[in-house]
Amino acid sequence: MHNPLLDQLSDYPFERLRALLSGPPGAPAPLDMAIGAPRHAPPDFFAAALARAGAGWCRYPPREGLPDLRHAVAEWLTRRYRLPACMVEPDRQIVPVSGTREALFMAALVATPRRKGSPPAVLMPNPTYQVYPGAATMAGAEPILLPATPENGFQPDLGSLPTELLDRTCLAYMNSPANPQGSILDVDRLTGAIELARRHDFVLAVDECYAEIYTGDAPPGALEACRDLDHTCDNVLIFHSLSKRSNLPGLRSGFVAGDRKLISLFKTLRDYGGAQVPLPVQEVSAALWRDEDHVTASRALYRDKFDLALDIFGDAHGCARPGGGFYLWLDVGDGAAAARRLWDEAGLRVMPGAYLGRGQGGANPGAPYIRVALVHGMDETASALTRMAAILDG
Repeated sequence: MHNPLLDQLSDYPFERLRALLSGPPGAPAPLDMAIGAPRHAPPDFFAAALARAGAGWCRYPPREGLPDLRHAVAEWLTRRYRLPACMVEPDRQIVPVSGTREALFMAALVATPRRKGSPPAVLMPNPTYQVYPGAATMAGAEPILLPATPENGFQPDLGSLPTELLDRTCLAYMNSPANPQGSILDVDRLTGAIELARRHDFVLAVDECYAEIYTGDAPPGALEACRDLDHTCDNVLIFHSLSKRSNLPGLRSGFVAGDRKLISLFKTLRDYGGAQVPLPVQEVSAALWRDEDHVTASRALYRDKFDLALDIFGDAHGCARPGGGFYLWLDVGDGAAAARRLWDEAGLRVMPGAYLGRGQGGANPGAPYIRVALVHGMDETASALTRMAAILDG
């Protein structure tokens, strides 16, 4: 016996990429630029802080997480998004999680009621983070993919959707800065989305995992929009992680925050189907959320790499400095063909945009693109981008 819903999840991007690039690489030292795994050094204090917390490996962590970590997160949110004191309560509105993938998936289980239509709808951008459609499918909802294209600034406008669809929506995923395009939602768009969520009674899940990697001004967040509306987080959940912010993807440490009732439901769900972050990880995570120096230094390195990319590509293939994130989103005509060619000729592994999107009316909005993760050192990145430009323009 098997769950037939799993049959609908056979297009996982990295499995498709493995099949596409099945042959030997065209270089003795291939470079993986397909996955968003930061390679910058973690902060200097990290290893010693984790070692000092080692006794915690022998204890189960509390279900709600350590108070010190929840307070560190609340302090950071208040400082980062200029929130009123106590707008986010550490004890009632924050839950540490084992990376935000888990939390984003569980959000669909929390948010999908059967009273919302047959089936209820989950909205998400297209191209998308693969967890969003997977979570919607496994929750028994219908994934509704909304094109994120140059015409709409790579951010779908929920306000343009028909009332009938919004009425059966139980959850809407938004992503800012967006993966893969790096587009940013301004406060007005966020405010409008929150008002729609409250009017039509759905959960707005705002994935802000790339919020600390930006090339200009700091991106606004959904909590800022909540502040401007009424100082409450009703219908809103936000998601943050130390994977990108602190260059520690292996730490598997993040948090979900927002609506008190939704956070309570989320805690209950995780009691049955999840595991709390280990105590040593929580202890070092609190220190990481309280330190900005390492984040500033890492952000500057990403800015330098975007400068480098613009020097090499100019405006070819739509190369541009995104608002945030660490990806190039290059229009190469046929992303899958270009990815295969870059692997065969230069040993460069990139992600075809079509694997991050889905067809709509026969058209996949990601098909012309490749996603290139600028996660390696400057010398490796310079060499790789130079070879990439030569092949794409050859």
